[in-house]
Amino acid sequence: MHSPDYFQEIVDSYYLPLFRFALSLSKSESDASDLTQQTFLVWANKGHQLRDVEKAKTWLFTTLYRSFLMGRRRQNRFANEEFEEASELLEAETVQSADSPTALAALAQIDEIFRAPVALFYLEDFSYAQIAETLGVPLGTVKSRMARGIAQLRDILLNETSSVVIPFPSNSGFSKRDLSISEARAPLSVV
Repeated sequence: MHSPDYFQEIVDSYYLPLFRFALSLSKSESDASDLTQQTFLVWANKGHQLRDVEKAKTWLFTTLYRSFLMGRRRQNRFANEEFEEASELLEAETVQSADSPTALAALAQIDEIFRAPVALFYLEDFSYAQIAETLGVPLGTVKSRMARGIAQLRDILLNETSSVVIPFPSNSGFSKRDLSISEARAPLSVV
């Protein structure tokens, strides 16, 4: 069993990276907060079972990703079409009035299946092998999803001319800045 200080150390080290990953998946500040809190609740209950403490980061990101997928499945299973249509309209308005760096805004627009590996690679500095382990997919699948996700990002960054604002976590809460994506930066590439 780990001490309360160890738990606090884990939270301090991984809260912000987990939150950013959750935000890139869910595109919603409240859902990202819920996913992050759920992940630490699971860690509090089951983290002591982890034999190799060096794998805590991977375990946390995997747990968050699986929680996201379970929530998405539940949402799709019990979807109300009228509510979904209204929700999509509200989400479109929210995306136009939220704040983030250009890359995070573009990341939120790529297909969901490509978003997780690209976010883990660029936002959390995961290797392809770590991404494969976290998402539970083969290494070749990660490579193809990365290539397709980067291609989508490139297209979005080259073609986007709208103003996108998404909440971005900072040490003192959430900062909001208007960010116009009118000029594309250098295309992303995998090193």
